[in-house]
Amino acid sequence: MGDKDQSDIAHYERPEGLPPVNGYSHAVAFTGRMVAVSGQVPLDADGTLVGEDDAEAQIRQVFVNLVAALAAAGATPDRIVKLTVFLTDLADLAAFRRVRDEFLAPQRLPACSLVRVAGLVNPAFRVEIDALAAI
Repeated sequence: MGDKDQSDIAHYERPEGLPPVNGYSHAVAFTGRMVAVSGQVPLDADGTLVGEDDAEAQIRQVFVNLVAALAAAGATPDRIVKLTVFLTDLADLAAFRRVRDEFLAPQRLPACSLVRVAGLVNPAFRVEIDALAAI
């Protein structure tokens, strides 16, 4: 859990079912009963890219990863209060909204920031999403 000064912070570096990490935790729970989920990318539990040329498949895998990270920290998707969405192509926005609505109740959507980026850490990634959730 960390040293004495960090006893109120719990890091969930690699929850079961999520891909390997390099220098970050998939989720961090902290004082204030919130959980922060690092940007999730379209990799499955083995670290394999899902949906190389399929934005909707990539977005769906990202939400699957978000759900797994939230579960590791004791939260559920309905407790997400903030999403930050990074898309490399704004033409993928409709696919994002369709998939988001499969995982989140459309009548209780969280606050959201959408950023169009020139690229992500892997050029094949079309999307990355991070989240804050109340526990």
